[in-house]
Amino acid sequence: MPQTPDAAPTSPDEFRNLARDILGELVEIDTTDRDGDVTIAARAVARRLQEAGFPEEDLTLAGPHPRKMNLVARMRGTGARGPLLLLAHLDVVDADPAEWTTPPFTLVEQDGFFYGRGTTDQKAMSSIWTATLIRLRREGYVPDRDLIVVLTADEEGGEHNGARWLTQNRRDLVDAAMGINEGGFGRIKNGRRISNNLQASEKVYLDLELEARGTAGHSSLPTQDNAIYHLAAALQRVAAYRFPVQMGEVARAFFARMSGIESGPMADDMRALLADSGNAEAADRLCAVPQYNGMMRTTWAATRVDAGQSNNTIPQSARALVNCRLLPGVTAEEVERTMREVVADERVTVRQATASKPSPPSPLTPEVMTAVETLTEEMWPGVPVVPVMGIGATDSLYFRQAGIPMYGVSGIFLDVDDVRAHAPDERISTQSYYEGQEFLYRLVRALSS
Repeated sequence: MPQTPDAAPTSPDEFRNLARDILGELVEIDTTDRDGDVTIAARAVARRLQEAGFPEEDLTLAGPHPRKMNLVARMRGTGARGPLLLLAHLDVVDADPAEWTTPPFTLVEQDGFFYGRGTTDQKAMSSIWTATLIRLRREGYVPDRDLIVVLTADEEGGEHNGARWLTQNRRDLVDAAMGINEGGFGRIKNGRRISNNLQASEKVYLDLELEARGTAGHSSLPTQDNAIYHLAAALQRVAAYRFPVQMGEVARAFFARMSGIESGPMADDMRALLADSGNAEAADRLCAVPQYNGMMRTTWAATRVDAGQSNNTIPQSARALVNCRLLPGVTAEEVERTMREVVADERVTVRQATASKPSPPSPLTPEVMTAVETLTEEMWPGVPVVPVMGIGATDSLYFRQAGIPMYGVSGIFLDVDDVRAHAPDERISTQSYYEGQEFLYRLVRALSS
């Protein structure tokens, strides 16, 4: 079992119990895309907020599908500054009970953990934002800006992504000066807190399809014009290619902070790369760590192949899907063009299989960095704040596209060797959950007073 570091401050019992109750209620509501209903969860949260005294006109259910409604809850402030958006998603990925040791849609507390689908991704944050609004109202707090809690559908997948729909159809509900979302979490290694990560940008998702064509025929009469061979040769060239190193603001901040956390040759290589981003030897050594490679390079990886219909027939075509993760500022057209140059075979065509969704990085402003660093030092002395670029994707991209800077930070620390989001027996340390609740409460106050 992972070691637990020393405890940090948590919220008063009244609000810890409130957050746990909300988390339990949300976990018990199936919000998967296929069989679930996000609207039920959104209404459950709205009911709690209304019972806490929030006026009905400040609680809005909006969305394009009866099962995929999003909740937008507003706490009115003085209006001295633009609103602060507090984002989380209510939907979760599927869970097969046969693969779990606890019921996936029941919150189970045992051995210092909360078990259940969504306990880390992302009903924990949804419950914390809800409990935070209620706590602030009970305390009589008046922020200097409106606080907007937005709980959405279909972040994990599905046809009705709530963040996209709200920014495109109800911008009036979610317009804000900046926002806080998932994407950054604390890292625990061998029972020690390593860093509190702050996500300020994320890579862009793109799928490219390669299709090779050759001569079809009976497998007893083979030729060299075999579509599968052409595709295999092309994929070998794809596998060998490395995009150039690019060091943006977030990547430079990441390696600057990590050079103080790492030690020995790894730290030396980080400092060398910061001094000279063209240092190929340092970059190659750092790129042996997949996360570091993803921070400094556009990447791609073959994820699917498809060819043939029978065991004794040479197919006329063979296809592969290559999933690409683009650094901010790199366009889909650039990567498609690079793919054609790398493949270098007229028998293999390349096309974009999905539309890319670029979003600009959020600036590392003193307002945000000072608040996060100050609170991190208060709660976990000596733990550095490390800006990161998301290697995956979150709903922050839709708000960044709309001109709203978003920052992924939670104060929830996860053991890097025991991350179970999307996996069976998903769980979160009760200590980390309650610490994250207090951190986010303090962060909201720091950014709204």
